[in-house]
Amino acid sequence: MTEDRRPETPAEENGTVAVFVLIGRQLKLLRERAGLNQREFGALVGYGPDLISAIERGVRTPRPEFLRRADEVLQANGMFIAVIPQVEEAMTRARTRHPEWYRGYAVLEEQASSLHIYNNLLVPGLLQTEAYAEAVFRQWRPLLSEEAIAKRVADRMARQQKFEGWPSATFSFVLDESVLLRPLGGPEVHADQLENLVRIGSLRTVELQVMPMERAEQPSMDGPFNLLTVRKGEQVAYVEIHTYPRLITDAEEVSVLAERYGLLRAQALRPSESLDLIEKLRGRL
Repeated sequence: MTEDRRPETPAEENGTVAVFVLIGRQLKLLRERAGLNQREFGALVGYGPDLISAIERGVRTPRPEFLRRADEVLQANGMFIAVIPQVEEAMTRARTRHPEWYRGYAVLEEQASSLHIYNNLLVPGLLQTEAYAEAVFRQWRPLLSEEAIAKRVADRMARQQKFEGWPSATFSFVLDESVLLRPLGGPEVHADQLENLVRIGSLRTVELQVMPMERAEQPSMDGPFNLLTVRKGEQVAYVEIHTYPRLITDAEEVSVLAERYGLLRAQALRPSESLDLIEKLRGRL
């Protein structure tokens, strides 16, 4: 995939970016006036510091419930509540744009009622912090421009809004332990990423499991894959190697990956054990 084929973020593509940038600037001004850093403010409104940063820079859509809470915490006297209709209109117009090779999967992911994801290379995009995602794209070859990196990170962060809706999809993730040991982006980025895994893994719609390095059996040595439940309970799979994607709809092929995923979950640590392990690794940094 060449750099010039990378599309804009939703806001850039349909002109709603001005709304989000203005809200972000106002939010940052009032937050700093209140003497709060992004982490402190995020704790008060229930968002991580990466998401606060993205909202303040206008690359992440501020949800109406976030605006209501921010208005209360920052004593904005209804300023953020007043813009909710404009935000909802912008969200209605927004359509996530992705590379042509990824677009079919992106639509299915957005609509899926359940997602099951296995990765033995890196943290899946849905679980990445902004800094971790940036580290991934900075290592991309051929090298990407600063603008291209910013666009790709924004697209990736936008996908994570799927955790916020209700009724929610359900999620499960199996990560190889090696993923947790690889300090992409450096110690600070690595530590924040582990913390984010614990945060998302603690959601009641999410089950996150770790496949220990010590396991003598590994039923999926072929690499990462995703399983999605879409229309009328139909299950599809998605695999990608060196940006060469494949959306699998054949029932027999999907059933093979579903069987592998079942074995992975059976052999991995339980969710509570997995979160304990991640917290221990975080504590050693």
